[in-house]
Amino acid sequence: MALIPATILTGFLGSGKTTLLKRVLSEAHGQKIAVIENEFGEENIDSDILVTETKEQIIQMSNGCICCTIREDLRGALQLLAAKKRKGLLDFDRVIIETTGLADPGPVAQTFFMDDEIAESYLLDSILTLVDAKHAPQQLNDRQEARRQVGFADQLFISKTDLVAKEETEALIHRLKHMNPRAPLKAVHFGEVGLDEVFDLRGFNLNAKLDIDPDFLKEQEEHDHAAHAHDHEHGEHCDHPSHAGDAHGHHHHHDDDVKSFVFRSQRPFDPAKLEDFLGAIVNIYGPKMLRYKGVLNMKGTERKVIFQGVHQLMGSDLGPQWAAGETRNSKMVFIGIDLPREIFLQGLEQCLS
Repeated sequence: MALIPATILTGFLGSGKTTLLKRVLSEAHGQKIAVIENEFGEENIDSDILVTETKEQIIQMSNGCICCTIREDLRGALQLLAAKKRKGLLDFDRVIIETTGLADPGPVAQTFFMDDEIAESYLLDSILTLVDAKHAPQQLNDRQEARRQVGFADQLFISKTDLVAKEETEALIHRLKHMNPRAPLKAVHFGEVGLDEVFDLRGFNLNAKLDIDPDFLKEQEEHDHAAHAHDHEHGEHCDHPSHAGDAHGHHHHHDDDVKSFVFRSQRPFDPAKLEDFLGAIVNIYGPKMLRYKGVLNMKGTERKVIFQGVHQLMGSDLGPQWAAGETRNSKMVFIGIDLPREIFLQGLEQCLS
């Protein structure tokens, strides 16, 4: 049986997950979708869709989609659905897991890699995060779960932009890009979003495409070049609105604990040194490392090495050959909570041959 693609849908309370989900489920796309409502804890947010007293209930919808509410173990629900599909009792093409608004998507994502039985049935496609333009600035300030959800995302959807001024949306986008420069951002109205932006995003595929927002790289270069200049501010080359209480128009005054940084080098890595270093940092900082990804130039191979990880789980693979005339360089992006950027960058520098 082919692997069943799975999508994790996350976002803070009221960000519009259910609206997006209802739209995806009701659209006539000919795909049969199984939805797992992953409701840990007491808050039964979407009880208007599924009212149930039992630990789990599967409801077949008229268009062939399936809804399954679980109160306990995600792994159990995934196994149950896969078993029913194998036996021909349920027919579905893919799974969407809707997490509660307070959930950290990390452990949900790890289920797909740590559990052999799940890994043999499912392919984790991507993590989608909905951000509510009206309430996000406050939620991102107050709640680490909201910041984590942004850090994990393969795709960010901003809802309710019609309720705030254009400048506020721009400031939010700027902030989100600093937290996660590898997730494309899109404003959505009432869950209206094309299925090609929801499914088959291949966010967890080990492939040679490393999506990092190019403006972020440019801005980071400017920041790095000017880091020694005492009076450097982003304000002078930035047309975004200045924030209240910030005389310089400086953006990073929300010093979010979820941040990203990029390492690049044209010198090849020494494989043994790199493996030791990555093993050590994952051991120490793993719980704070949300997503990390890279395309590496390794000594001793003519092929690109692709690597990525979630928390302590890390994988690598040989990618395509370096093309003739292509500049062989390594590019890695790390997204995490209070990661010591200098330790990472200096350590990676010492792994170059």
